[in-house]
Amino acid sequence: MNGSDREFYESLEDCWERLESTKKPIYIYGMGNGSEKLLGLFKRMGISCKGIFASDDFVRGQSFCGYKVQKFSDVMQDPEDKLVVLGFGSSLEEVMRRIESIEDRYELIIPEISVTDKGYFCKQRFLDLYSKAQRTYSLLEDDFSRRTFKCITAFKITGKGKYLRECFCDEQEAQSLLNLGSEEMYFDLGAYRGDTIESFISHTGGKYKSITGVEPNRRNFKKCLQNTEKYPNITLYNAAAWNERTHLLFSPGGGRQAKISEKGDAVETLSLDSISQDGCTYVKYDVEGADYEALAGSIKTIRKFSPKICAALYHKPYDYFLLPLMINSINSDYKFYLRQSRYYPCWETNLYCIPR
Repeated sequence: MNGSDREFYESLEDCWERLESTKKPIYIYGMGNGSEKLLGLFKRMGISCKGIFASDDFVRGQSFCGYKVQKFSDVMQDPEDKLVVLGFGSSLEEVMRRIESIEDRYELIIPEISVTDKGYFCKQRFLDLYSKAQRTYSLLEDDFSRRTFKCITAFKITGKGKYLRECFCDEQEAQSLLNLGSEEMYFDLGAYRGDTIESFISHTGGKYKSITGVEPNRRNFKKCLQNTEKYPNITLYNAAAWNERTHLLFSPGGGRQAKISEKGDAVETLSLDSISQDGCTYVKYDVEGADYEALAGSIKTIRKFSPKICAALYHKPYDYFLLPLMINSINSDYKFYLRQSRYYPCWETNLYCIPR
């Protein structure tokens, strides 16, 4: 990125400033943890919310945070001009089309708020960290990665879906960057219910050396055991990926709200370094906000074995350029590729690290 890129980012209207200055009534689409976070941010920033609405199938006359929840169809038929803010995430085609239909009628903002804490993306904070963003940009290997980086940044600043759509990538194409073979020793940190293990097995045609999965949520761990029991050479740990072996509190939450927390159930933690002494050719990180700690617990493995890496970059707003810098500081002998799957907001942003 050069001076003109910075000027472009500076010229974009910050979505939070837009919400603070608009004269239009503001409505939030969605009722859940994301909408609760939005309302909390609105309160801190002095932004008024006129109403909450949800997809028709979910509305049964309920209230949410003191608002009577309206139906999507009723809001879309309302002739009053308004500004709509998306309060949840989805990759379902039907839901994504519904979200895009809002843009045909009203102004839509999809703000970037943290998946795992109360943080949010702020244009000024990004500009303060601009030199680090430049360094990550310079590490990216191909034009599509660099285009993705610029589109994601513009989206995070403005909350405008048009920027994100410019860099959507097919997941199969992204996975092909890994060039997985039949002798892989795969470590899945954040194995969830075994979906990514089964995807890995599909990509390798069922041929691999070993699979090791780490999943802290007890319910998901049991599902992972059930879903993968038919496959050979799999070891699963009901633990959280961290920088050391210890015990921490884990909030099971729902979906992406499951994370290491200040309250919850005690869970064992382990480091990749403690379980990969026999080798590691590929590791996936999707650890819901514990990314820096999990990487810190992988330093010996990454330096010794130079495994292929797929790292989620969307749990916190600036992960997409801070996490690559951390990986590069551990082992500088990687080619970096950035890919964005179809998702509103820009969840499923992944970094693929391929040894040179």
